[in-house]
Amino acid sequence: MATKTPMEILRSHQTELREAGVKSLKLFGSMVRGEAGPESDIDILVEFSRPIGLLAFVGLKHRLAELLGRPVDLVTPEALKSPLRDGILNEANNANQGLEV
Repeated sequence: MATKTPMEILRSHQTELREAGVKSLKLFGSMVRGEAGPESDIDILVEFSRPIGLLAFVGLKHRLAELLGRPVDLVTPEALKSPLRDGILNEANNANQGLEV
């Protein structure tokens, strides 16, 4: 049986993610570049449909790690700082690894 990709797993939980206030999720980093190893985390750029608090953000990060079976590095576009910001946004937007919830 084929293993599901991270995006397939996330798509199967769209309702739960929407209820958590997620507007979109986009993968970036080693996973989309095909450089991820068995111990690699999954880098996810998240946008929210409404403001959420720190506890909800951390809870979402843990839930995503649970769903994906790997550690997750969760970041919002606003939290990205130069000089990495433009590269991360370009990679996330061009990787075709996104989910609009």
